[in-house]
Amino acid sequence: MAEVITMPKLSDTMTVGTLVKWLKKEGDTVKFGDLLAEIETDKATMEFESFGNGVILKIYAPAGSQIAIGAPLLAVGAAGEVAPDAPAPAAPAAEKAAPAPAPSTTAVPAVVAPAPAPVAAAAPAAPAAPSHAPAAPLRAAGERIKISPLAKKLAAEKSLDPAFIKGSGPGGRIVRVDVIAADAAGTAKSGAKPAGASSSGGRAASFFSGPIQEERTVPVSNMRGVIAKRLIESKTTAPHFYLEIEVDAEPLATLRAQLNAGLEKSGVKLSVNDLILKASAEALRKVPDVNASWEGTQTRYFGAAHVSFAVALPDGLITPVIRDAHEKSVFQISTEAKALGKLAKDKKLKPDQYTGGTFCVSNLGMMGIPKFYPIINTPNAAILGVGTSVTKPVVKNGQIVVGSTMTLTLSCDHRVVDGAVGAQFLNALKQLIESPALLLV
Repeated sequence: MAEVITMPKLSDTMTVGTLVKWLKKEGDTVKFGDLLAEIETDKATMEFESFGNGVILKIYAPAGSQIAIGAPLLAVGAAGEVAPDAPAPAAPAAEKAAPAPAPSTTAVPAVVAPAPAPVAAAAPAAPAAPSHAPAAPLRAAGERIKISPLAKKLAAEKSLDPAFIKGSGPGGRIVRVDVIAADAAGTAKSGAKPAGASSSGGRAASFFSGPIQEERTVPVSNMRGVIAKRLIESKTTAPHFYLEIEVDAEPLATLRAQLNAGLEKSGVKLSVNDLILKASAEALRKVPDVNASWEGTQTRYFGAAHVSFAVALPDGLITPVIRDAHEKSVFQISTEAKALGKLAKDKKLKPDQYTGGTFCVSNLGMMGIPKFYPIINTPNAAILGVGTSVTKPVVKNGQIVVGSTMTLTLSCDHRVVDGAVGAQFLNALKQLIESPALLLV
């Protein structure tokens, strides 16, 4: 008898999965362990295996569609067997009501077919009733002009000033046909300036012409939807407060350069983030009350420092976890972080590689950000924000000299961490970063 295989729950927060691509087709013979498809969850892209033997009789879900947990994916049975009928597909995602920032807890359509590619509107054979532009501008100086990107580009090519063009689109928006009509009338040439507009402003507008990007709407991905939900929950349920401390970044930079130079032939290349992850784990050993989470009627204090770190992805971010970081050397952390970072960017992380963190590090210093205040990755009680090293005058031994400093910020859940505890943690971290040889012990 044919067996209908349904969408499994591949992560703890998954409600729907996106079928990235099929690795088998209808009529193929499959056996236990064969890879059938790649499925994108809210966290990663995972391979979906066959749990039986047989022939693929029917594929219900096309590549690119979103499928709810428990909805049919394919039917497997004996050769020649008739596949059971699948439920009728739901309406495309584009026809749904206004999208929520996260997957809804109500019933999800079984299959959401990919939205059809937009069809370009056919150009009219002749302009509709021309909108003759008046001699005076239609808008006050400084008023925002509603114009489509195509119309704006066409107006620039024809040296027309949109301020003199009457729009016939929704809300008075200037569209392509309006520009064509104004060009035919010859009364919207850019030589005529709206009242109050300077000649330099006209030159700037002409120099920086054209849209900054194509106007479009993009369906919310599984990952972005879950991120939105988690961040709203964090900011609305966890009372955040923020602490920051400035540290001398030179000792850390010096140690890193020495280690990388001395171990270059061994293939070792430590990053600042590797050293920060190790320092965070050791600071949690010194101030363990930060290594905790709020559980409503109780606070859980963890006996191990499972330190996660933020990795940016094209449609969001994910936080791989270095487990038992307090027991690992900085070299072990570096190797593991690089491997996890690559898996994260390839969307190949397994659930146990991005769940269970007890503390998180977010580093925007590599992007030149001097300081920032990250949102807590609940249920963690705190998250560390790492800024870039800044060269500036500092006082050393009573003398003003050129130095390098780094700002660290700690976002804390005040239900778990009080100000004094957060300050103790940052001071412990400062001591480790300014005496980094301690990280090698």
